[in-house]
Amino acid sequence: MSARKPLMVLHRLLWLAFVVQAALSFAVDLPYPYWVGWLPVVAATALGLGLSRTARSRAMATPRAAVEVAPPVTGRWSALNSPADRTPSHGTHQLGQTYAIDVTREDGTKPRPGFAWLWPVVRRSEDFPAFGAPLLAVADGTVVHAEDGQRDHLSRNSLPGVLYLLLIEAGARSIGGSRRITGNHLVLDLGDGTYAMYAHLRRGSLAVGVGDRVAAGRELARCGNSGNSTEPHVHFQLMDGPDPETASGVPFTWRGVGVPANGETFEVPHATGYPA
Repeated sequence: MSARKPLMVLHRLLWLAFVVQAALSFAVDLPYPYWVGWLPVVAATALGLGLSRTARSRAMATPRAAVEVAPPVTGRWSALNSPADRTPSHGTHQLGQTYAIDVTREDGTKPRPGFAWLWPVVRRSEDFPAFGAPLLAVADGTVVHAEDGQRDHLSRNSLPGVLYLLLIEAGARSIGGSRRITGNHLVLDLGDGTYAMYAHLRRGSLAVGVGDRVAAGRELARCGNSGNSTEPHVHFQLMDGPDPETASGVPFTWRGVGVPANGETFEVPHATGYPA
């Protein structure tokens, strides 16, 4: 087993230890000096920086050519956090996210709710056109991981919602591990050391299971709003391993689309990139 995995677990445990003792300190006197309580934070911060540097070194050490696959969606969508604008696209190389992309659906019959400064603070997932959109296999492959038991939460696309996400929820999810960040997710083995991950799936929407062999274009699941997500959207990335905690990102290009830039709207006809 890679040494990175237990180190990431230790990192989360150190933060958990700090949070637990901080909560206890309001109720009881802890049997050690005040400064001792900050040692887990110091250790967690140092370990986190080390893990980030290691992830960056691995991502930059052996760059791979972009792998061409079909788009994971059909219809009209727009891109967010795209590797066409910067890498790492999500601000970190960890969890195999170097070349990850987020896309959200743009449906003329059901406008996507915009960002709200104060009100409404939250919206239902059903208010967004991406929620429930089918997600398709980008190539022939084998399902190596699939889970969809986590709930779809309310949106975080208001100023109070974003502040709650950044200051409270994101930290709690980080302590919970990668599955709490990605939410419901699926990993597809495409062969040749390339794996595709779809994150933030809708609860109960899986149409496949681990071990299933799927053809390009087959529906795998539905778009949801689980995990560390501000609104229903598709998080897609290619990796060089099945576990995002130990994998490095692999660049991609979508057949017929390329890599859409931030804010770019693109449309995928049903047949684009898939067998007839």
